Amino acid sequence: MMLNDRMKNILRELMALEAPITGDYLATFNQVTSRTTRNDIKNLNMVISEYGAHIHTKMGKGYQLEMTNDNTFRNFLGSVLNEEISDNQLIPSLPDERTAYLIKRFLLSNCYLKLDDLADEIYVSKSTIQNDLKNVKNVLEHYDIYLESRPNHGIKAIGDELKLRFCMAEYVFDRSEEIGDRLLDELFSSFNKKDMDAVVNIIVEEIEANNITLSDIAINNLLIHIVIAYKRIREGHHVSLYDVDFEEIMEQKEFQVAERIVKKVELTFDVTFPKEEIAYVAIHLLGTKMISKTGTSEEKTTGNLIDKDSYHLVSAILKKIEEKMNLKINEDQELVVALALHLKPAINRYKYGMNIRNPMLDDIRRNYPLAYEAGILAGLAIEEHTGSEIDENEIGYLALHIGAAMERQKLESELKRCLIVCASGLGSARLLYYRIKAKFEGHLEVVGTTEYYKLNQYDFNKIDLIISSIPIPEDISVPVLEVSPILGKKDIEHITSFIMEKEQSIYDYFHPELLHLRKEFSTKEAVLRFMCDQLQKQAMVDEGFLDAIFEREKVATTAYGNLVAVPHPISPYSDETFLSVCTVENPIAWGDQSVQFVCVLSVKRNSTEDLQSMYELIGKIIDSPTIVQKLIKAETYDAFVKVLLQ
Repeated sequence: MMLNDRMKNILRELMALEAPITGDYLATFNQVTSRTTRNDIKNLNMVISEYGAHIHTKMGKGYQLEMTNDNTFRNFLGSVLNEEISDNQLIPSLPDERTAYLIKRFLLSNCYLKLDDLADEIYVSKSTIQNDLKNVKNVLEHYDIYLESRPNHGIKAIGDELKLRFCMAEYVFDRSEEIGDRLLDELFSSFNKKDMDAVVNIIVEEIEANNITLSDIAINNLLIHIVIAYKRIREGHHVSLYDVDFEEIMEQKEFQVAERIVKKVELTFDVTFPKEEIAYVAIHLLGTKMISKTGTSEEKTTGNLIDKDSYHLVSAILKKIEEKMNLKINEDQELVVALALHLKPAINRYKYGMNIRNPMLDDIRRNYPLAYEAGILAGLAIEEHTGSEIDENEIGYLALHIGAAMERQKLESELKRCLIVCASGLGSARLLYYRIKAKFEGHLEVVGTTEYYKLNQYDFNKIDLIISSIPIPEDISVPVLEVSPILGKKDIEHITSFIMEKEQSIYDYFHPELLHLRKEFSTKEAVLRFMCDQLQKQAMVDEGFLDAIFEREKVATTAYGNLVAVPHPISPYSDETFLSVCTVENPIAWGDQSVQFVCVLSVKRNSTEDLQSMYELIGKIIDSPTIVQKLIKAETYDAFVKVLLQ
């Protein structure tokens, strides 16, 4: 009944995906020939067919696992596990090891397990096991599996059979990582380390040698894609790739370049990519070319590059982000393509409740809090459209793509865009136009001139301010600067102060009445209730605000590390944008983090304000232990503000 490592790998892959898996993929995964794989599957089938399961060959599609008796198969997996344990004589000692061990025991047991027996098995106290069970429950919840307790019987894992199987694929087979793998995980936990640079160098080397022009964003997208693919392959996940027109792609020179990039990455990181991955990298290299060649209309952009379903899903994601956050990234074609390429193979995983690990998650949350929030909105949009819930790991990967687009948007929006409005007569409008162009070269981009009555034809989302020689009575969503038609000295100073101003000052963000320093609270709930009560007393929010904050906390924690939490409602809730801060004397538990600096953030409904500098300020606080420590110790409003002004 002994299974070799290749057979265990094949069984794990077949358990982890309900769709058929090709022999080529399994051969690549095990780094053997197709013939060896066929032989392994034949031997594996002979073993498992006696234990309630069978591998079916589906013509033209591959292999698929079918169960005839779930309980018998589970007993069989348990015996495989016991062999591994007796071979290795490993007694779990660390909390993580005990958690993994207990998960295996619950998944593989057909009967109830008593805590005393489990404690004896691994030589710990019953109270230690009870503590470990909290972690076990958290893991199993991701798969919609829960632990059922029966008096005098013990505990048993209950859940949908398919979900149980996915969880087994993840936890039952021992994936003993070598030290080298763990080191690589640490190196990949932040994306400015040398291995990230190695991938970038490989990409840049090859595209320069072959005269391919890629924007920084496109290189970044390809880097992100290769790192994610690397992680998935390392974790043993089937990278489910969609049908692409291989014939057409293989004819392009980009395909040969993709082959060289993949080969170098394989050699550098000692990993084998499935062959479809080459076509996938080629699509990234072809991305910009295909976009410029095909234009931007939906029918053309989708072309061979993005199918309609992916296009509609990405559009829905960007629409939701735009409605809630106004980041102005919804028309970024490179983002559209990058997200579509990323999401296509991921849809299967969402559908079947398979999760991937993201070792960069904490870094992403801390360094890109705004992109991470947008990633959460993307996750909610995916859930609405596919009915599948996605977890924080995937949200982190989506945030990387969104963050790249935000950086690009920031570069493009350094120039403020203005529209000139004149009463009548083209002469005075042109005069104002040329004066402004001459005076504010490099600071202002004049997008056009118009007469007052035509003002409603303009899309205000595409301009930052209006410079007008006449009063404009309507309530317009962008600032209006009224000037004389000949643009005098005072007018120039007025415009200069507008475009040179750093949006808002520290004093505008933090108000004395919204600052609560060095309070005594011991729970997250207590501090949030107190802060929301204070906001209600000042008529800044109504009583539903606290519920909206807790609703957002359910999606994912707002504790970003470094003792900082930035709770906020799941959707814009207030009539004004504000920050309210409470510092607490002793750290309180906030999910799996400790928190002493709580900053409630609320963005006003339908906001068109430029909040980038506010988000940057919050980012700097999250990122600096020194600033946080000083803010926690501050006893007065003046002392608090002084820390930030420094």
